[in-house]
Amino acid sequence: MSAIPWKARGASHLECTWTGETFDSEQLMGLSPAGRPLFARYDLDTIRRHFRPGDLEGRRPDLWRYEEVLPVRVPECQLSLGEGWTPLTDAPRLARRYGMRRLWVKNEGMNPTGSFKDRGLCLAVSRAKELGAKELAIPTAGNAGSAAAAYGAAGGLPVHIVAPNDTPATIVEEIQGLGADLVLMDGLITDCGKVVREGADYMGWWDLSTLKEPYRVEGKKTMGYEVFEQLGFRLPDAVIYPTGGGTGLIGMWKAFDEMERMGWIGSERPKMFSVQPTGCAPVVRAWQDGTEAARFWDDAETYAAGLRVPAAVGDFLMLRAIRESGGGAVAIEDAAMAEAVRAMGECTGIFACPEGGAVLAAVPELKEMGLLSEDDETVLFNTGSGLKYVGMTPVESG
Repeated sequence: MSAIPWKARGASHLECTWTGETFDSEQLMGLSPAGRPLFARYDLDTIRRHFRPGDLEGRRPDLWRYEEVLPVRVPECQLSLGEGWTPLTDAPRLARRYGMRRLWVKNEGMNPTGSFKDRGLCLAVSRAKELGAKELAIPTAGNAGSAAAAYGAAGGLPVHIVAPNDTPATIVEEIQGLGADLVLMDGLITDCGKVVREGADYMGWWDLSTLKEPYRVEGKKTMGYEVFEQLGFRLPDAVIYPTGGGTGLIGMWKAFDEMERMGWIGSERPKMFSVQPTGCAPVVRAWQDGTEAARFWDDAETYAAGLRVPAAVGDFLMLRAIRESGGGAVAIEDAAMAEAVRAMGECTGIFACPEGGAVLAAVPELKEMGLLSEDDETVLFNTGSGLKYVGMTPVESG
């Protein structure tokens, strides 16, 4: 364990992201009474006296290197399959091709189950185990189900997964191979979420849905810490991120706030950009309309399964981060995603998922909109391996 005093380890309390109301962190708790996501908060005044960037040298190469600002107190509950500490790849050929001074690719496809979902589910399952959950459940568009199955197996907890019928076959086989209980159904992830809620109400399952428990965001925030550390303890000018449920973008924004409170950085922040498909872009529409929340997106359609999320409980948190950072949001057609997957592969050797293609395809769009400059040092997030989408066909615009 770290040198942090025991009483300051783990979360000090939970806080409603809408009302600011606080709650005891040592209980299984989903949304706040206001129906909004909860954030884990820490005694950062104490932690900052014992945890500095230089302390990270020589630590284990996974997300638990940041254990001082993670909620799990008991070492035996810190489940790990080697998640996190993924490569941040300098991409000069890609930068030249897209007219940028400096592009980096954060390759989350190198996580154990091949996607960034491992970070969030590692923390959610670890914390659920620590707090006494007996059975877990999750709705998924694909990769979150794989991650939940993997960490449930690592922690010895049964996992019930509900996914759309058109979930990529490779992901279905992965979930089944990891021993989870899988139900496929007609509909979208929002429909799957209703089934999980019924199981939680009547069967006692602990619901791991995006931002409907406080700890997936804690795993995702480690991407922000890693980018800061891998860039030599500084932040880039811009971060371009594909957003479905948006936990990663929200988590990184939370990480930057924690870093400032610990004295690691000042008030500087990267511009945060959300990328969604044209067939399902509720956050982009809300950003364009200037609204605080996003309306449900009817008839959601895209081959980027992780972005087919017509409604997100954390929409207001995404929009907050985008606006406060001076960033923006853009929608990309499936065909452009597919073209960008090939461009990234040709220029970097990284076989990106469609969501990773979307962020690259967003670069010229954001430049044309005047939101991104060619001089902005930019980190692109490839959130998963392209191998998980082999055989999937882009949806034609129409």
